[in-house]
Amino acid sequence: MVLSKDDPRSIGGYKLVDRLGSGGMGVVYLGRARSGREVAVKVVHAQYAEDQVFRTRFRREITAVRGVSGAFTAPVIDADPEAARPWMATQYVPGPDLADRIRVDGPLGGTELRRLALGLVEALRDIHRVGVVHRDLKPANVLMAHDGPRVIDFGISRAAENQTLTGTGDLFGTPPFMSPEQLQDPRSVGPASDVFSLAALLVYAATGSGPFDADSPYMTAHRVINEEPVLEEVEPPLRDIVALCLAKEPAARPELGELAQLLATLPEPATDDVPEPGGVPDDVTSTTLNGGRPSTSRAVDAAAARDGRRRWLRPAMAATAGVLALGITAYVTLEQRGEDVADGTGVRQSADPSPSASSSPRWKPVSSGWQPWQTTVHEPAANGVPKAVNSYETGGGANCVTDDGSVYCGGDGALPVRIDATTGETVWRATSVLSGEETTVGTYMIGVRDGALIVLESTFEGGVGQGNVAGLDAENGKRLWTHPAEPGGNTGLLSGDLVLIVDKGGRSVTAREPRTGVKRWTGQLPADHICDPFKTEGDPYVVCEPVFEGSTKPMLLVFDLDDGSSHRVTNLPDGSPAGTHDGQLVFLDWRSDGTGTSLEDMIYTQAALFDPDAGSAKTKAVRFPDEHRGTATLLNGTLYFVASKGEVTAVSLETGKQLWVTRTTVERLGEPLLDEGGRTLYLTSGSGRVLALDARTGKELWQTQPRASAVDDGSDPVLLLNNGALIVGTLDATVFTLDPSRPQMKAVPAVSPS
Repeated sequence: MVLSKDDPRSIGGYKLVDRLGSGGMGVVYLGRARSGREVAVKVVHAQYAEDQVFRTRFRREITAVRGVSGAFTAPVIDADPEAARPWMATQYVPGPDLADRIRVDGPLGGTELRRLALGLVEALRDIHRVGVVHRDLKPANVLMAHDGPRVIDFGISRAAENQTLTGTGDLFGTPPFMSPEQLQDPRSVGPASDVFSLAALLVYAATGSGPFDADSPYMTAHRVINEEPVLEEVEPPLRDIVALCLAKEPAARPELGELAQLLATLPEPATDDVPEPGGVPDDVTSTTLNGGRPSTSRAVDAAAARDGRRRWLRPAMAATAGVLALGITAYVTLEQRGEDVADGTGVRQSADPSPSASSSPRWKPVSSGWQPWQTTVHEPAANGVPKAVNSYETGGGANCVTDDGSVYCGGDGALPVRIDATTGETVWRATSVLSGEETTVGTYMIGVRDGALIVLESTFEGGVGQGNVAGLDAENGKRLWTHPAEPGGNTGLLSGDLVLIVDKGGRSVTAREPRTGVKRWTGQLPADHICDPFKTEGDPYVVCEPVFEGSTKPMLLVFDLDDGSSHRVTNLPDGSPAGTHDGQLVFLDWRSDGTGTSLEDMIYTQAALFDPDAGSAKTKAVRFPDEHRGTATLLNGTLYFVASKGEVTAVSLETGKQLWVTRTTVERLGEPLLDEGGRTLYLTSGSGRVLALDARTGKELWQTQPRASAVDDGSDPVLLLNNGALIVGTLDATVFTLDPSRPQMKAVPAVSPS
């Protein structure tokens, strides 16, 4: 849903890019941090902001829910209960809510219903563990992410010990999913009330109707309190389990631990309901549009092919296959121009992706002594801080940079580490500038220059964000210098022989030498703008957008690296800068697809090549014959659009014409990476599944199985090349490496510190 003229453009440092919805308590926006991380920002309605009782309630609630974390919840990342209109930001979860899922595809069954039930029980256990009762568990507050459900919206939940704040006239919840005690006496609500709501929600998920549905909320409430639930359409044994949970008396309902055991006895899905190992949707195609003949690939399960049967992996189950650990993938792919075979290791690859397949080797050899290691950013270190400290589970995964034979990584709740790129050993872990149990630390790797690792440290203590850009000795991790800065991923930038830092408060930018930290100059930034440094081939730009739309126009500041002087460039093309090409800035014009869901893709209509020195007079517009969806990346004069459903499209920047489109089986892919020779395009998902595509035709060369033990949708995965080897960082902070010429090699544990 597009922002209206009355909607704010930023909240608490988060740029608002879309309106996700509105409820009785407030409005929810899609926000974007400076790092690019997306969050859901809930802003309470003005009438509640003026209510001091509500503010007290909201303040205490935020304190309570900050402790909620887990695989099946969307944690609170940031909040300001003291703002003119209080707000809170939570993890942004891809996927429709349960109500939308059932409205489109009908009731759940089999594997999907079982996963939903067990996931919701685990989510409630995490919520109750910190003394919080949800109070409004309903289909709209359950998001169906590809790796399991997420319980959201603690805007109505209460810390159990703060029930005295609920006045006798207040009623919070949704009648079809409320317990009898919540309808009769909200102050008596405890964890058993959520068990009742969970059971009502499972009935709805299994049948499409609630157990107490009636023509009005009043009649529904009457049935909840006085009548037995309608369960005839619920299949046993789930029917007996939800009947126990829908008991009128709270004490008669099972506790969550017992309920988890009961739900675990639900029958496993029948063979026909389980995706077969190696299956791929039959609509997986790779179409070449640059003069070659269109080709279509269909992957067939090897065992099924032997006995003449073809069983296609259902598209809806594709993401489930890795989660259920169904076994080794075996593929036989028939194409017009060759045959794909399975190597027996879970890697699907074309018949001969080795260097000998071409007169010019596609794959660069890895360094001597390299092995396919796997580790995490929290492993013990040989030097510095031996073990990870102050870790917090709000997602974000690993973010890394490389330099020669080392990989440097950080992340949410992770101190900076140096990993040996050959063996995977954690060489050192740097110290933090903060201490104390209430402090949480996130680190973002900016880059390595002159033997110094430049790091952004974002710290949150008592809900207040602080930031530092620091220089660390790349060899041993010792701190060289520290500069106060704005928290956020785009706060620091390496340009030439300097580090550019957006100062705390966002009103100036300072240039320092990477190794010594010596200050070279400070330049001013315009007021009432959000400004981010933008890396280019020459002098750096700072992109500044107005906080309030319509107040001023977006602008570029062009800084001279020698003395910090700058000039403003206005009359910019529509859209956002995506990179540079032949010395010109490339702007992409885009709009929201208007769905307002977490699976929303941007829609791109045209590009513009803009010369900042010549201004709009020499702007070249490049119109796309067809609109393209997804996120856009500019690499070597080609635009790659990666859609959330796994479709990758290549478009020529010069002509705007589509070169090829490939429909992969992997959803939520991150930013693509092009190899040094421009022949191979790599992509990875948050689960660590890696794909290699031919950059000229889009043909899939190989695909691996996932590596992450859990998947968080908080940020993009990491994909880097280092001395011929791919470095991958997943969303559960796993870091691993593989040889693109031999992706089937089995990973070995990283070398442990001696």
